[in-house]
Amino acid sequence: MDYWCGKGILATRHKKAFLYLSVITNLASLLIFKYSALIAGSIDQILLTFGISSHLQQSIPEFTLVLPVGISFYTFNSLSYTIDLYRGKSKSADSWLHFMAFISFFPHLVAGPIIRARDILTQLKQTPVVDQLSLYHGVKTIIYGFFQKMVLADNLAVFVNAGFNDVQHTTGTLQWWICMLAFTFQIYFDFNGYSSIARGIAKICGIHFRLNFNQPYRAASFSDFWRRWHISLSSFFRDYVYIPLGGNRQGRFRAIVNQWLTMLLSGLWHGASWVFVLWGAVHAAFLTIETWCFKLLPQLKGTVIWRFLVFVSVVLAWVLFRAGSVKDAQFIYGQMLSWQNGAALSAILKSNVTVWLILAMAVEWSGKKYIRKPLNQWPVLDALVLAILLALIIFFRGPEQQFIYFQF
Repeated sequence: MDYWCGKGILATRHKKAFLYLSVITNLASLLIFKYSALIAGSIDQILLTFGISSHLQQSIPEFTLVLPVGISFYTFNSLSYTIDLYRGKSKSADSWLHFMAFISFFPHLVAGPIIRARDILTQLKQTPVVDQLSLYHGVKTIIYGFFQKMVLADNLAVFVNAGFNDVQHTTGTLQWWICMLAFTFQIYFDFNGYSSIARGIAKICGIHFRLNFNQPYRAASFSDFWRRWHISLSSFFRDYVYIPLGGNRQGRFRAIVNQWLTMLLSGLWHGASWVFVLWGAVHAAFLTIETWCFKLLPQLKGTVIWRFLVFVSVVLAWVLFRAGSVKDAQFIYGQMLSWQNGAALSAILKSNVTVWLILAMAVEWSGKKYIRKPLNQWPVLDALVLAILLALIIFFRGPEQQFIYFQF
């Protein structure tokens, strides 16, 4: 549909009609397969408050409850093609096969990063050249991605899952803070690990993907965090939602409204649950508060205090993302924001979670520098570090865990 809509955008005067057809088709697919259960269940709950029993959720066809693999990602990839064609920012694919090669390029297909048509189609029109340096950097990035996922994320997951598998019976302020710190780094290394593997495989195929994470937990502000976290998604919402809504061009109040709409949609994109919408709303509130704080106290920008507040707030917001329900999130916040006795520090230390947390923090603040070093700078040290990473992957990997973003 998007390929032929692209043809219509270029060949006829009814450009907007073909653009709308493309957008409606894509969003309808998402609504049917990803959000029909949420919408029907919400309607059931609303009608039930008026004493009406509707059972809409039970009447949904079974095939719509099976989420097509990667639909959240390739839908946005495909949308970028027709929208950029309409805006004149991309050239058309040479053929239907060429278009489908862009959509189905396997490294990014299941869980991103979200790629733009204008970035990949240009590369696909050329014969890819893979020299020794590209091959080396591709393998190096893949190894680093496996290390992030299998050693850091999967080992942290053991402690995180233990807490969230029985939320109501897991008590203690210290335990939940450590649990949420562990999840903060687990989700980062889990998803950045996947993105690194995808980028590395693409390099070996002669295709370049843009960076998807840039040390987000070193962010100087909430807006800086979203420039560093899941860059392909946040830039997509900025370019295709926030800016078309008016961005910040129509006054401060309208900019805040646009910001809220964008963040709510971003939360909903992550999953068909109101918990994700709340997560988006919390981040929208953070951005709004930050705007007013910087207006009243501009000297706060870039300070250590503000950086610390940003990090702590992001950790607290992750509770909504990980909790299975609002009720669980309320219980966890109650534990974290008031002192509650729970597991002793000695018991927590026995789980080795602190070891993996310290290693994760060290990698977050130094790992990127290693990955970006040129090949010829310290070749022996480079080979030694890769050998150590491979040994850690083989001998210190955590229990097998599915990639977190596979559920989206």
